[in-house]
Amino acid sequence: MTTTGDDRTTAMTGPWWWGRWRSALLDAALAVVSAAECGAEGVEFARDAGLPTAVGVGFGVLAGAALLFRRRWPIAVVLISIAITPAQMGVLLTVVGLYTLAASELPRRIIGALAGMSMVGTLIVALVRTSQDMANGGNPPAIGSEFVPFFAVTAAVGVTAPPVLLGLYVGARRRLMEGMRERADSLERELQLLAERAEERAEWARNEERTRIAREMHDVVAHRVSLMVVHAAAVQAVARKDPEKAVKNAALVGDMGRQALTELREMLGVLRTSDGTKGAKPAEPVPLAAVGHAAAAAASRAVDEDGPSLAELDELVGQSRAAGMAVDLSVEGEARDYAADVEQTAYRVVQEALTNVHKHAAGAKTYVRLAHRSSEIAMQVENEPPPEPDGASDARLPSGGNGLVGMKERVMALGGVFVSGPTDGGGFRVSAVLPAGAVVGAP
Repeated sequence: MTTTGDDRTTAMTGPWWWGRWRSALLDAALAVVSAAECGAEGVEFARDAGLPTAVGVGFGVLAGAALLFRRRWPIAVVLISIAITPAQMGVLLTVVGLYTLAASELPRRIIGALAGMSMVGTLIVALVRTSQDMANGGNPPAIGSEFVPFFAVTAAVGVTAPPVLLGLYVGARRRLMEGMRERADSLERELQLLAERAEERAEWARNEERTRIAREMHDVVAHRVSLMVVHAAAVQAVARKDPEKAVKNAALVGDMGRQALTELREMLGVLRTSDGTKGAKPAEPVPLAAVGHAAAAAASRAVDEDGPSLAELDELVGQSRAAGMAVDLSVEGEARDYAADVEQTAYRVVQEALTNVHKHAAGAKTYVRLAHRSSEIAMQVENEPPPEPDGASDARLPSGGNGLVGMKERVMALGGVFVSGPTDGGGFRVSAVLPAGAVVGAP
């Protein structure tokens, strides 16, 4: 398993500047061999320079041992090899030093300059030594003097070029592998981040669809159930005083209960099956988004096959009037057909607002206003204070606190404006403005 970055730093287990013990042992072995070579060549250097043999050998050993520091200071090692070139020492030091220099991370201009200095130094020394050997030889030379430059250039290039080229190749390959490892690590991190973001988006989508399903079920069922409770309370109140009215209210309760059960059955059927049809066998699990859309469609079909629309507003208000609420409906502007989602949202806002009046202000006078404007449609449901502060206590309608939240979510989803709050007179007002959107036709 490869390591990069901080992992590579922590993976270094060798002494001092070596990353591994194997590298330290290799450099120590090379330094020993180089020191032995230079020490042996120091004998001839001492004789030619007129120095004691011990001095020449010691100088050679110290110079050759510099190979121990080739990974730490490659430039210094190459400079030492260039410096001892006139003494005809350090072939191994020169070759290994140039290789290490070329494979390092140093700039190419420094590598080229030092490699050129080493080549020139080797060329000059080869020319001088070859010429001296030919001049001092007792036997006639085996080759002519015109071939001396050729051999000098060959020796200089042979000592310098191969280690430099090999070092450049190894360094480039090492950098390439490190770059590939870094890109692989970066890609792995990016994939992990993308997976986390995808999980977050999936969780967000699931929450959104759960909220949508809950909102649809609340809007469709809560209104009818609230009316049922109101009518049931009225039956209990007038059962003995006015049996005919009690029978009528009981019939209304039965009708609304059957409608509510039908709506619930359709929505639950959608949640249990993949295609939303009743009686279908359970299929493979479907995405929650598809369930949400299907539930919304079933919720719309529960009221009418084409979904609730503003044309059914009179019927909605009539149901509240039948439950004993005094409702005044006024419409301004010329009615026209809007996009389905606009009409459904407007209908749901009025429906939920009337439901809240049943729950919290039973018996209060209520005003429903609808205004058709050039580029928008506005609706407002306002109720006066209930005749009795605890007027809703007889019906004991529970409140989950989701009605206003659901209305605001619906309106905001279409780019509209929603405002709700108490009035100065002690009542409550719900107002919403929706953009008209695409008009699908004129009446």
